[in-house]
Amino acid sequence: MISREKEHKLTVIYFYICDLYEKELKINCQRFSNNSKPEFTDQEIMTIYLFAGYEQRYFQVNEIYSFTKDYLLSWFPKLPSYQTFSYRLNLLTGAFQALANKLIGSFKPEDCSKLFSIVDSMPIITSGGRNRTGKVASEITAKGFC
Repeated sequence: MISREKEHKLTVIYFYICDLYEKELKINCQRFSNNSKPEFTDQEIMTIYLFAGYEQRYFQVNEIYSFTKDYLLSWFPKLPSYQTFSYRLNLLTGAFQALANKLIGSFKPEDCSKLFSIVDSMPIITSGGRNRTGKVASEITAKGFC
């Protein structure tokens, strides 16, 4: 079980995602298959991901799935298997990009530049193991200890 305060936040996030999904986000992850109306919706996946990251500080997909299975199963009874959840979450990258653009735009201060934005993100792995030079975008990437 989760507290009433967290239940309220979960509900607010869900309604916000549903509203924005119908207006803008669905064109970024449109389905062209027989399973265009799945039982477990894209809105539910996005809500779980955002709630677990914001409220519980879980950022790994396996942690998010375990938390949902343990504490939110009554809220999301049609939760698919971990493999399906992970696969569907990866299909929503375009929708998450559009959501990030919407959120950045709506919270941007008035005196902020409309042409440039700087957003800190997770590092992207361009080389692995003992390889010191990346094979991807080697002209703009470097591997170091910082």
